[in-house]
Amino acid sequence: MSLLLKDEPGKKVLLLGNEAIVRGALEAGVSVVSCYPGTPSSEAPDTFYRLQREQEVNYYFEYSVNEKVAMEVAGGAALGGVPSLVTMKHVGLNVAADPLFTLAYIGTPGGMVILSADDPFCHSSQNEQDNRYYARMAGLPCFEPSSAQECKDMTREAFRLSKKYEQPFLLRTTTRVNHLRGEVVFDSLAEVKQKGSLEKNPGRFVPIPVVARERHKILLEKLEAIKKEVQKSPFNKIWGEGNIGIVVSGISRAYLKDVLTDHPHFQFKVLELGFTYPLSEELILEFLQGVDRVLVLEELEPLVEKEIRNIVQQQGLKVEVWGKNIGLPLFGEYSTVLVAQALFKLTNEEYKATELCVEEDLAKRPPNLCAGCPHRSVYYRVRKIFGDDAYYSSDIGCYTLGILPPLKMADFLLCMGSSVSAGSGLAIRSDKPVIAFIGDSTFFHSGLTGLANAVYNQHDILLFILDNKTTAMTGHQPHPGVTAKPMATQVTPIEIEPVVRALGVNKVKRVKALNQKALEEAILEFKEEKGVRVIITEEPCPLFARKVLGVKKTKKAYISAECDNCLSCVQELACPAFYIQDGQVKIDEVLCAGCMVCLQVCKSIKAR
Repeated sequence: MSLLLKDEPGKKVLLLGNEAIVRGALEAGVSVVSCYPGTPSSEAPDTFYRLQREQEVNYYFEYSVNEKVAMEVAGGAALGGVPSLVTMKHVGLNVAADPLFTLAYIGTPGGMVILSADDPFCHSSQNEQDNRYYARMAGLPCFEPSSAQECKDMTREAFRLSKKYEQPFLLRTTTRVNHLRGEVVFDSLAEVKQKGSLEKNPGRFVPIPVVARERHKILLEKLEAIKKEVQKSPFNKIWGEGNIGIVVSGISRAYLKDVLTDHPHFQFKVLELGFTYPLSEELILEFLQGVDRVLVLEELEPLVEKEIRNIVQQQGLKVEVWGKNIGLPLFGEYSTVLVAQALFKLTNEEYKATELCVEEDLAKRPPNLCAGCPHRSVYYRVRKIFGDDAYYSSDIGCYTLGILPPLKMADFLLCMGSSVSAGSGLAIRSDKPVIAFIGDSTFFHSGLTGLANAVYNQHDILLFILDNKTTAMTGHQPHPGVTAKPMATQVTPIEIEPVVRALGVNKVKRVKALNQKALEEAILEFKEEKGVRVIITEEPCPLFARKVLGVKKTKKAYISAECDNCLSCVQELACPAFYIQDGQVKIDEVLCAGCMVCLQVCKSIKAR
């Protein structure tokens, strides 16, 4: 039995932050879990999925087609009286925002927790948005853990309070929290509620305008009541002493403790916030007693800082509030060095930094497609035919890694599913053909509507659906089109080609992604055509093929004696398995995935 499923209160286990969230949900008796995977949240739903596949569990779990659907599934379960959890990365909450706001109005009787994993520094994202704004916009009480233990405990507490107040709660994490490891002490597992029932109350649960107006007032009343929970919450602590105060939230709490350990001469009065919204004015005023100056430490937006400033102004307090105004950034992650610099500035002391390895000293690791990736084969052939005489509309997924030379297959990108829609918009007035790329998982996520729109409005676009049979970039999770038996979650997976044709696309080709001749024929056939054309390229992700399907390609490519060292293979295909030694091109057999695309583009390359 997995450690996470053992009902052993007091047991100490080393867990990833995301795994601790799973344990917290299990201790709360979570009944329904839905998600759309996205780094840094992915390990949480993947753990639920793994546990479900490895042994019998009492909860229901699904990978939904996108975050909006996942939010609605979890919301429906909570309306039916059972506790539910929905997980996603920060940009996924944008997709789920429509049902999110309504769920806050009508409430969630069974209890509902929303994991939003933010990504300061854009480790794997297209922006750094701060989803604490959603807590304030939608009226969601918000927890922010800073350790693995808190990930578990706050998740459990969020479920308890969500059930008590019948309101959805937000668990806002960041990359450092999701991916840290730490000791976690277990509590008891709760019994899972297997059946629920919906209270038939349209006057609450059907938010037509007359209902919504009243439900908004009720939401505001509940937030006021929840402030009392914030006031007494063990996750909000006042400690230390002195006339200089520090208000700190999120992972910055861990940074602060490290700095204070390294610099024990500091004396500060600290307000540590783990339950960060709604803020209790009573708690803030208690903390500000005897404080002349206060520093607010929070990553990204100055939300807590502004609320502290408002309280200081409204109460007429003579307290200086420091934060972003002293140079703390509105972007990126904080660090112990950054926090230390702020504390030394706060106390008017000179800060002498220790010598650290700076970023400029590190080897660069540019984005690159894996050796054997079928996307490289498609991109190579597209560039050979179109070159720079086309615009390339990209999407969210591994294929974005084709951005750099020599492939250069990404000219613009907005969000999941935008390649079709944004590409269509450009094509309206473009002086060049527009070619869009989207993956199989992203196609089911949000490409269907864009393609329907393109057909309906008769846009002129060539769309490549790069079907690598999995959700590759986030960890090989299943989706509705997955056919691999170890991963498929339904008896009859949904095939992409019939869906494309059902949406009204008549010009459709399906080819093997590694077959250069077939690719060339399909592309040339559609090159001079107008309207919506779709080429579906099929080949499993090589990592997925080895890891899940058990496919082992034994043949390896090598450079024969016929090679004239023209370097075209390196300069045009640029497979990571190629390298140059003593001026001669060679192939690293360890990296070679055996796709044999290079054999199709250069006669000097052979297989053995």
